[in-house]
Formats: sequence, C-alpha cells, structure tokens
Amino acid sequence: MSEEAIKHLTKADKVLARLIKKIGPYNLKPAWGRSPFEALVQSVAYQQLNGTAAATIFGRVKALYPGKRFPSPEDLLATPDERLRGAGLSRAKVAAIKDIAAKTLAGVVPTSRKIARMDNETILAQLTTIRGVGPWTVEMLLMFKLGRPDVLPVTDYGVRKGFALTFNLKDLPTPKDLLAHGEKWRPYRSVAAWYLWRALD
Repeated sequence: MSEEAIKHLTKADKVLARLIKKIGPYNLKPAWGRSPFEALVQSVAYQQLNGTAAATIFGRVKALYPGKRFPSPEDLLATPDERLRGAGLSRAKVAAIKDIAAKTLAGVVPTSRKIARMDNETILAQLTTIRGVGPWTVEMLLMFKLGRPDVLPVTDYGVRKGFALTFNLKDLPTPKDLLAHGEKWRPYRSVAAWYLWRALD
C-alpha cells in the first residue's frame, strides 16, 4: 500500500509532497496482535495524557492482574472501582473501561475476526455507543489496530497542528476545512495524517 499511497499523495498535493520527501518512508505498522477490546481500553487510558504519564498509569493497571498479559473483560468488571482509581485512572475512565468490558461481553465490541470484515462507518457507529468512546478513539483503532488506509482524524490536535505547520498557516485549520482539503488525499488519508503527525517531530 505505501508505495501506491506515496505516489498518489505526491501527485495530488504538492505541499504534502515536500513533507513526504523530507520525512522519508511511511512506516506505520498496525498492532494486529491486540484485540479491539484491548485497543479500546488502552485508548481510553491514554486519553488527554502525554505518552509517558499514560504508559505509567496503564502499566499500573495491568500490574493489578499478575501473570496476565492483559486483563479480560471479566477481570475488569470484577475489579472494584477504588482499585482502578488507585492505579491512577480517573472516575470517568474507570466507568468507560468497565463499559467497554461489558459491551465486549455483550458483543457490541466485535472480535478481531469480526471487525476485520466490517466497514469503517459501521465500526464507528457501533463503537461510539460505548461510554467514553468518541469518534477520535475509534479513528485511532481504525488506523493503528486495523491499518485502514483512509481515515482522517480531523479533530486530532497533532494532525491539525502538523497541517498548519506544513501549509504555513497562522491558525489551526477547522475540522471542516481539514476535511475539505483532505478530499484530494483519498483513498490514503491515514497516510497523509501520519505524515502530518511526523511534521511535528
């Protein structure tokens, strides 16, 4: 996919082409090994925190379940809120993570096999019914877990900031403007977004 994507983006957008040339090869590797349940729990734990702080808290949460790579939905539901709060999760995040666990058991969060056959719109509609899971969280899942090539997270601060930097704008683009500009990047908007993130490195 990446060679085709680079060719398409370079031809479609001269300004983006310069950024691609500067950054070099696209190397996003989807996390196939994680289930949608795990990916959502981790996303919620990481919301509104910098990477280091989030990783520390998430490490503490996983440490509550010795001998396991990752807690199961049943494990999380059986854990008192106070214990999860003690690991550093906010009250809202504890509620969201427990809802993800409950919705996984109810079949709202699909298995890895099932989600692979679903289209982006269906996944978005289904998963945003879960507490604490908004469009951004689902977009991250589509990009980083499922490797979907055409996702543009227009509300993401890093993508907007990277766009402003690359296109020499004084202000951040509105999500609506970004969406309009991104039309020319289809069907490889995920790749364009990845380069905009890299523009901030």
